[in-house]
Amino acid sequence: MGGAGASMGLILISCSTTRTIMAPPSIPGATFVGTESCDTCHGEIVRDFHTATHARLTGDGDKDIGCESCHGPGSLHVESGGNIRQIVNAKKNPQTCFQCHQDVRAQFTLPHHHPVVEGKMSCSDCHDPHKGSAMKGGGTDMMGTNDTCFKCHSVQRGPYVFEHEALRQGCNTCHQPHGSVNQRMLTERNQTLCLKCHFQEQTGAGTLLIGGRDHSSFLTRGTCWSAGCHEAVHGSHISSSLRF
Repeated sequence: MGGAGASMGLILISCSTTRTIMAPPSIPGATFVGTESCDTCHGEIVRDFHTATHARLTGDGDKDIGCESCHGPGSLHVESGGNIRQIVNAKKNPQTCFQCHQDVRAQFTLPHHHPVVEGKMSCSDCHDPHKGSAMKGGGTDMMGTNDTCFKCHSVQRGPYVFEHEALRQGCNTCHQPHGSVNQRMLTERNQTLCLKCHFQEQTGAGTLLIGGRDHSSFLTRGTCWSAGCHEAVHGSHISSSLRF
């Protein structure tokens, strides 16, 4: 993470080649001082930043972008002795993240979403912008995404005697983490979600086998997890069919 001088204000940044190029945040009366100034007080963050996904941000000429690309020019912050009001606090203001992640901004406008824009959560509750992967899970860390969700949704963690195998693939197999048009931030509506994984076999007119049982009369009643059926969608201690 190299230093940045006064010319930083003219640098455009992009999270990837597929994202809209945006300029760093502006703070009236402030100028760019470079990452070296941040290192004086925030040494641990600066030290570990090279491991972060955001360290891949580059500016004009493939130069590394520093702390001020997200937090804005830091001269007033430094001169005030670290006054948080003199810098862009990304934890309090998701618009900082939305500068690059405009697709995520759109998802948070959907009817069912985590309360980030309402100020009850921040992006950093689930993502670490300063160290390691900003996107938990993937590769050999198949449960990383779940661990992030379980910090708040501890009841769904289990362990269960009878687990829902979908959890092994990650909570986002069924849920859109930022926002969805469907209740509970589900990726699909009603039984359509379940039928993406659960094999259907039509053996005759009006007969639809799922798990060896005719479900044709149930699919018109609502969701698979309502009407006293598979209500323990995350796992059950008493039923292999995920019933309470």
